[in-house]
Amino acid sequence: MSGQGQSYETDPRWTAVDEYAFSHLHPSSSTAPSTSALDHALKQQAAQGLPDIAVSPSQGKYLQLTARLARAKNILEVGTLGGYSTIWLANAGPDVKVVSVEVDEHHAQVARENIDHAGVGSRVDIRLGPGVSVLPQLAQEVKEGKREKFQFVFIDADKENNWNYVDVAVGMCEPGAVVIVDNVVRQGKLASDAADPRIAGARRVVENIGKDGRLDGIVVQTVGEKSYDGFLLAVVK
Repeated sequence: MSGQGQSYETDPRWTAVDEYAFSHLHPSSSTAPSTSALDHALKQQAAQGLPDIAVSPSQGKYLQLTARLARAKNILEVGTLGGYSTIWLANAGPDVKVVSVEVDEHHAQVARENIDHAGVGSRVDIRLGPGVSVLPQLAQEVKEGKREKFQFVFIDADKENNWNYVDVAVGMCEPGAVVIVDNVVRQGKLASDAADPRIAGARRVVENIGKDGRLDGIVVQTVGEKSYDGFLLAVVK
């Protein structure tokens, strides 16, 4: 949902709608996470030099509501960045636990501070390392009964490995689990340009999920304050 690896395409109408709707549908006084905790996370990300590629507030709320619809208790996130989306997911319920995988040690440190500040640190496990290495370790823990299966997966990391992450994650999921892969539309280039390795990664995950009997999915295009993009939504059969 963020525009990783691409410049933002903006339209004042998209931003205005996002800001209007979010201000009414996520009032800071009565909903979690608080807007103060979210603002703190974004400010810290910027102050610590992290790239501006986190999901937007409306997209974060979408992730949270989708996790609630899935009745998720155990959530897997690939790509922690500064913990902004992690905070949203950890607030999907009072007993939700999130495992978030981050390759960059500095990003993970900033995320841990933001997550602790938001009051959900005890329910978030940040695993440091490349996703292609950490996910098989988690899969082994699930296989050995050391870790429960997941009901929700959010993948927002290096796009070249989109399919590799999905392929391993599915084996750790319960039937009916939701899998979201972010940034696959890439300003419409998904349908026409495979030269960019990030777009090639997006095309691979779309095409492979379409052929995979374990999953049923669709691409949802989006516009908003974070550009024209979209995500792949899939359900584990």
